[in-house]
Amino acid sequence: MIEAKEVTFKYKKKTVFEDFSLSFDNGKVYGLLGKNGAGKSTLLYLMIGLLQPRKGKIFYNNENVSKRLPSVLSDIFIVPEEFMLPNVKLKRYMSINKSFYPKFSEEQLRENLSHFELDNNLNINLGSLSMGQKKKVFMSFALATNTSLLIMDEPTNGLDIPGKSQFKKFIASNMTDERTVIISTHQVQDIEKLIEHVVILENKSILLDASATDICRNLYFANGAGHIEHEKAFYVSQSFQGYNALLPNEGEEESILNLETLFNAVLENPGKIKSLFNRQNLQL
Repeated sequence: MIEAKEVTFKYKKKTVFEDFSLSFDNGKVYGLLGKNGAGKSTLLYLMIGLLQPRKGKIFYNNENVSKRLPSVLSDIFIVPEEFMLPNVKLKRYMSINKSFYPKFSEEQLRENLSHFELDNNLNINLGSLSMGQKKKVFMSFALATNTSLLIMDEPTNGLDIPGKSQFKKFIASNMTDERTVIISTHQVQDIEKLIEHVVILENKSILLDASATDICRNLYFANGAGHIEHEKAFYVSQSFQGYNALLPNEGEEESILNLETLFNAVLENPGKIKSLFNRQNLQL
């Protein structure tokens, strides 16, 4: 669906990406992780053509996104970390913006608002809403556009605890085989049950690019374990329940993906974990 080919991008003297390549497939929910400054938001804005690479290209369904073609832009929607909504009624906002998205559904917008336990009356004034309510309304509109690519940067920031729980159900209920969702976040616990594929960025490179299935096939997540073989572990942290650790999955045991543990382990032992997945790819 979307592919970055040998992309180089710089902010003045800071190089964010150099000969960087990455692709995203149809019908998956991706988690894009990395420390502050790793280039997550930059990559998102490159993917929609708001930033231009110095070298290389990014393609969406074989079209160069830098051209900002209407056929491409009408099939992509981004929910940025920070945004402004005008002081107008939702009905007016919808009438202005829906024409840019051929597959927009007013019925789905109303359903999405109800999903977030918001009044689905389109006469609500956007300027009167709290930040958390604005985010829920904006995400409801984003899903109602029915674009094939939905990009979300820190979507759960500003949401209360019920809102975060609703968000997970909300995304899951709106997924189709034709839709790809890319979520960039630091709030990994809010999304880990949604994620089907994990990409971890650091120092201009990809430390991990693997499906949740392959991750759990190669790695064992010991969540709240009473005892850990520390010499085998890629990463260990102590919790109230015991130890959270990441180990090689030597016995092909089932475990539950823990994105926080995975992220810390990849940063602490990038070479060892990368080689583990490289060996798997060679075997395939």
